[in-house]
Amino acid sequence: MRLIFFSFLILVSNHFAWAQLSEADIKYFSQLEDSLIKIKTKVFYSKKEANRFEANKQFIALWNSILKDEKSIQYPFDSLKNDVSLLLSPDKKFRIITWDMRKDDQTYFYFGFIQVNNSKTTKKGLFKKETTSQYEVFQLIDKSVTVKTPENYIANADKWFGMLYVDIIKSDDDYYTLIGWDGNNQLTQRKFIDILSFKSDGTPVFGKDVFKFPGKFAKRVMFEYAGEVAMSLKYNDKRNQIIFSHLAPNTPDPTLEGQFQYYGPDGSFDALSPKKGKWIYEQDIDIRKDKDKNDNSKKPDPNKQTPVYKPK
Repeated sequence: MRLIFFSFLILVSNHFAWAQLSEADIKYFSQLEDSLIKIKTKVFYSKKEANRFEANKQFIALWNSILKDEKSIQYPFDSLKNDVSLLLSPDKKFRIITWDMRKDDQTYFYFGFIQVNNSKTTKKGLFKKETTSQYEVFQLIDKSVTVKTPENYIANADKWFGMLYVDIIKSDDDYYTLIGWDGNNQLTQRKFIDILSFKSDGTPVFGKDVFKFPGKFAKRVMFEYAGEVAMSLKYNDKRNQIIFSHLAPNTPDPTLEGQFQYYGPDGSFDALSPKKGKWIYEQDIDIRKDKDKNDNSKKPDPNKQTPVYKPK
């Protein structure tokens, strides 16, 4: 399998502070990167599902070993970026690494890690506190198959709602906004606006009540639509908004309401704008000044659409 990053995304390579790595460090991590590349060929391109999953166990084990070294967060692993998403937060507090594993039935499992430069505050007496820095790694364990209501689900790294993250937006408050993709199944795919925050002890938490969205009490926002169409969902830094295609059934037939395999962009766009620590929904925004070649100007014909991602 080959992971293709989607048309709505410009995934910029992570450029770390290489000056902090010695030549010996760079050589060391380069050799480990070569080992990851050898394994990833089997992980993503083996035709047999059993072979992909067996290789993935080795892939996880090697990542586990590599990421124990806190210097690894400074190394970009650029040779892996066509198959593995490596996103460094804007404030360089953490890096999140995710990848997907396609099953033969066209459903997906997700895997990953978070490397965190944590600051922890501990009490040192009645009126004294001490803040220390600590590097930590958290493995992401995908439990999405057990989750019935993804938009209301909050969990730590070991009960993560798995997806492939493709962008990070730093909020003005104490959380980060992540844009993600999920291949879901043969009929539909999904995109998410997820929220990552950290507890006082440094533990990562996914999902947070920061959305003002009509008809939703969402801890993350989910968009589900036909597997063969393309939906735009991206952050516009000039407007400081998350702008996304409005989804609707491809015909006005009321019986298709909620049948997401028939949903696709209808040509209009909505947005989420930050205000007082929340993401506020805005309907039917005018994007004519910001329009680019990836945005749809009219309702697409599903029969003529090129899939965003098509597994082999």
